[in-house]
Amino acid sequence: MDFLVLFLFYVALVLIGVVTICVCSKAHYLKVLVGVAAQIISHIIPECLQRAMLKLLHYLFHTRNHTFVILHLLLQGMVYAEYTWEIFGYCQELGFSLCYLLLPYLLLGINLVFFMLSCVSNPGTITKANEFLFLQVYEFDDVAFPKNTKCFTCNVRRPARSKHCRVCNRCVHRFDHHCVWVNNCIGAWNARYFLIYLLTLTASAATMATVSTVFLVQLVALSDLYLETYVDDLGHLQVVDIVFLIQYLFLTLPRIVFMLGFVVMLSFLLGGYLCFTLYLAATNQTTNEWYRGDRAWCRHCPHGAWPPSAAPQVYRNIHSHGLWSNLGELFLPATAHGAKKMN
Repeated sequence: MDFLVLFLFYVALVLIGVVTICVCSKAHYLKVLVGVAAQIISHIIPECLQRAMLKLLHYLFHTRNHTFVILHLLLQGMVYAEYTWEIFGYCQELGFSLCYLLLPYLLLGINLVFFMLSCVSNPGTITKANEFLFLQVYEFDDVAFPKNTKCFTCNVRRPARSKHCRVCNRCVHRFDHHCVWVNNCIGAWNARYFLIYLLTLTASAATMATVSTVFLVQLVALSDLYLETYVDDLGHLQVVDIVFLIQYLFLTLPRIVFMLGFVVMLSFLLGGYLCFTLYLAATNQTTNEWYRGDRAWCRHCPHGAWPPSAAPQVYRNIHSHGLWSNLGELFLPATAHGAKKMN
């Protein structure tokens, strides 16, 4: 029963991570899958409960609130408390290097700094005072970003690579996505902070997973548990295998095994999203542009159900100028200082 509860928790964690990344990055195919799942659930859950769930989802994902920021800090605090209370002391007794054990804390300090910068920094809000500067930064491609378009909500001309965020109710220069975990838009001026935040968060989860795994492996090796035998339900003598070891460790050290499973799952989720973010940075794309380009590619699919009147337009990434130039533009966004003075 304990393993069933643990398995269901990890499945729920994966689903939450997928849905959150889907909402934040607007991944089209994941959103379709989530929509299909929602239609199936709609036939099971009562209508009143559906309305309450929709209101809750709207509040969580379509309004600015600090729910996920608090959840983020709470989960991070719980994981580090468990690491400090259980893993750190045991590893010191086993003779682990102190520098190796302190690495997660160093990553935590860096992560919290860039987490706060991602939360509070201006992503590149476009106003009447600075719209002219932003209009000069990027070239219009007349496909994803046509010329002479206007945001009637903000009453500004829309520069290339910008987008109006319905959650924050503002136009953002070089808009990437709205991230619920930092309760802020990710744009030209804070994308570098978000990338370092994501990198250190992934590294801290992977480091704690590595330390915890090495600790458990060394514990099993020192106790010679893998050499033991046990009697199964049928009364037969069996050699200890990996499944029995996991069950034994879960029963004797449940909090450590539970934390290990959590950080391992988190490492894979964050690692996948980090690779996607690094790919976008290396090719000078935003999540918004990748999504638009993905839809443009689908329009050319022979099985796509697009109306005949829709003239196909080829989307090209005209902003990529080589790896180092692209990374330089991410960490030193163009006209940032001039636009900030006028904002």
